[in-house]
Amino acid sequence: MSPETNTQAPSVRHLDVGADDEAVRLDRWLRRLLPDVPYGQLAKWLRTGQIRVDGKRAKPGQRLSEGQSVRLPPINLPDAPPRTVAAVAPADAADLQARVLYRDDAIIALNKPSGLAVQGGSKTPRHLDGMLEALRFDAAEKPRLVHRLDKDTSGVLLLARSAATARQLTRQFRDHDVVKTYWALVAGVPSPREGQIDLPLAKTPGQGGEKVRPAKEDGQSAITRYAIVEQAGQRAAWLTMNPLTGRTHQLRVHCTVLGTPIVGDGKYGGAEAFIAGLSNKLHLHARSVTFPHPVTGARMDIVAPLSGHCAESWAKLGFTAENGDSRPL
Repeated sequence: MSPETNTQAPSVRHLDVGADDEAVRLDRWLRRLLPDVPYGQLAKWLRTGQIRVDGKRAKPGQRLSEGQSVRLPPINLPDAPPRTVAAVAPADAADLQARVLYRDDAIIALNKPSGLAVQGGSKTPRHLDGMLEALRFDAAEKPRLVHRLDKDTSGVLLLARSAATARQLTRQFRDHDVVKTYWALVAGVPSPREGQIDLPLAKTPGQGGEKVRPAKEDGQSAITRYAIVEQAGQRAAWLTMNPLTGRTHQLRVHCTVLGTPIVGDGKYGGAEAFIAGLSNKLHLHARSVTFPHPVTGARMDIVAPLSGHCAESWAKLGFTAENGDSRPL
C-alpha cells in the first residue's frame, strides 16, 4: 500500500459499492475506508446528511448493495491499495471446513465455535470474516456474512455464496422469515416455566465496552419466547429460546431479568452466573435456524450439535439433547 494521499484540495466524492461489499453495514464499510477518521465524526456526517447512499440520507447500520453510490464529504482519501487475499492458517482452515453443517451452490451453514468473533475490530485481529477464504471451496468468490453471533455464542451461522444470495438472505432476516432457536443453560430455575418476555432494550456505552439495559421508555422492542426443557434441581435449568427480535445481547439480558442469568455471563449476571464445577464460559448455543432456501424456496432446518464446554456441561448435568429438539415453543 502506498502511504501517499491526495494532496489536492479535497472535494465531494462518490464511490460505487463493489460486489465484495454486498450486504456490508455502511458504518463498517466507512471505518474500513477511513480508518483514521474517528467514529464520532463519521456519525456526525451521517446525522447531518453529508454521507448519503444513492442520494438519500443513510443510517449507520443499513446494508449496502452492489452498484450503490456512496457520497462522501470533502476529505482526502488514501490511495486505493491493491486487493490481496489474506492467507488463512492451515489449522484454522481445516477447523472451519470440519465445522460445515450444510453446503450447496447458494449457502453454507457453519457450526461456529465459542470464542471466535464473527467480525474484527481494533482489539480483535482474529475473526471469522478474515478467514472466509477458507470456505470458498469451488465458488468464484468467498462467502459473505449475512448475520452474526456474539463471539462467545456457539452454533449455526449462515453464509451466502454470492451477492444475489446475500441480498435474499439479508431480506429474510430483516422480514423475520428466519426462525432462530437457541439453547441456554441458566443459573437457577425461572418462574414461570415458560412464557414470553416483552422488554425493550437500549445500548449504553461504558468503560467495559458496550452494554445493554432494559429501557421501557426509550428502548427498542425486544421479545423472547422461552421454555424449560430440563432442570438440575434448583441449581440450573436448560432453556430453549426463540428471539422474535434481534437486539444485541437480547437473550442474555432477558435471562438476567428472569432472575436466572446464563451460566458464565458475568457481564450481566455477576457472581450469580457462575456454578461450581461447570465452565465459566458463556453457555449460549444457536441450536437451529429454519428458513426458506433463498434459491429453491424449500424449507431448510439446520441444526448445530453442542460442542466444547456446552457439550461438557450438558453431559455433567445429565441432559439429553433429543429432549430439547422435541420441546415445542
